Amino acid sequence: MQAIDLHVHSNRSDGTFSPSQLVDYAMEKGLKAFALTDHDTVDGLDEAIHYAEKLNAHSRNTAGHACTSAASVHGSADIIPEVIPGIEFSTEYQKQDVHILGLFIDYHEESFQRQLKEFVDSRTGRNRKMCRLLTEAGIPVTYDELLDEFPDAVITRAHYAKYMLNHGYTTSMAEAFERYIGDYCPCYVPREKVTPVQAVELVLKAGGVPILAHPVLYHMSDSRLDTLVRELTEAGLTGLEAIYSTYNASEERQMRRLADKYGLLISGGSDFHGGNKPGLDMGNGYGKLFVPCSLLDDIRNAAKKLRE
Repeated sequence: MQAIDLHVHSNRSDGTFSPSQLVDYAMEKGLKAFALTDHDTVDGLDEAIHYAEKLNAHSRNTAGHACTSAASVHGSADIIPEVIPGIEFSTEYQKQDVHILGLFIDYHEESFQRQLKEFVDSRTGRNRKMCRLLTEAGIPVTYDELLDEFPDAVITRAHYAKYMLNHGYTTSMAEAFERYIGDYCPCYVPREKVTPVQAVELVLKAGGVPILAHPVLYHMSDSRLDTLVRELTEAGLTGLEAIYSTYNASEERQMRRLADKYGLLISGGSDFHGGNKPGLDMGNGYGKLFVPCSLLDDIRNAAKKLRE
């Protein structure tokens, strides 16, 4: 059975692969499909989708000519993966980060685009404040300098850490977080965030399937997580990420039971970030991840029903 990966990031947020490179890499990994789910942005979707379409057209035009086919150009890969349009919203629930994935979104929808712009404007204001604090702490940096160093990216704290490492202000990205930009550190500025319910509603308005991302990572008590899932299900949550790179067998079983309790679909993904998460690979996580393509049919059907 072929694998899929429904949680992948590009360099349009905090990954290191371009959207087109992700398509090539998914081919190399033999994935049937992957979802590009950058943080609070859809800027990489057109590139990834159009590139995959171009490869498909080329493959059809050169069928039977092995020397020029997509398979030969990309080594052993013989599948051009479907690129599923997605996003990962950063939200806040009772002062804790909670992430909501949106799969099969209509990312060109006008009201959806308008709301995303508000997110970006909020993030920009926060970034300018963090730059001022870092400069006052002896690390001179402007927001424009960050944009020049990381073009086309939605700037996150990972970019600050990389900037400090690149310019010799820290000896590691971890040190940047520990001393300057981690939660409660002197140069950290919390960003205005939507609630998980608001994110679920926004995904639904865009015709997408809202998924609760990596619930185990929130380290909630069973009762608190159950309450969160119940509230989100009442708001229209459709799925839960029950298969994930860091889960052990017990945690996956727990997430499957929780999804079954609330009638939610199962989703799964690696949370691939390229070089920003060393050792974590697209498609198989830390080596044991497997997300079967059979899950995709249910999610796709859910998206169709939501749009009826």
